[in-house]
Amino acid sequence: MSCTIRTRKFMTNRLLQRKQFIIDVLHPGLANVSKADLKEKLSKMYSAPDTTCISLFGFRTHFGGGKSSGFGLIYDNIAATKKFEPKHRQIRLGLADKTQKSRKQIKERKNRSKKVRGTKKNK
Repeated sequence: MSCTIRTRKFMTNRLLQRKQFIIDVLHPGLANVSKADLKEKLSKMYSAPDTTCISLFGFRTHFGGGKSSGFGLIYDNIAATKKFEPKHRQIRLGLADKTQKSRKQIKERKNRSKKVRGTKKNK
């Protein structure tokens, strides 16, 4: 596997305790590169505390292949990851469990709450 990683628009966001950047991956001859492999390389490049602190998302392969671009976040620690990362990305990283709720239950609850419009809604 020969892929080259370049980061651009790199910025340290002290407020959200993370480094954020756009990641360009050059992978000629390969369809794409797995996020796990990219996390390994990024943790070595930026000396991240753990691979679970790295969040990669939004990858798009450029027309013709050979190059992909996405967004990357490296949090300072796991506590910051749990605090600031959205729930769906925490589930992907394995930091949170997905709650199983049926679609019908969600819709019924929504419609019940619509009936009490104007009064205080309770959960």
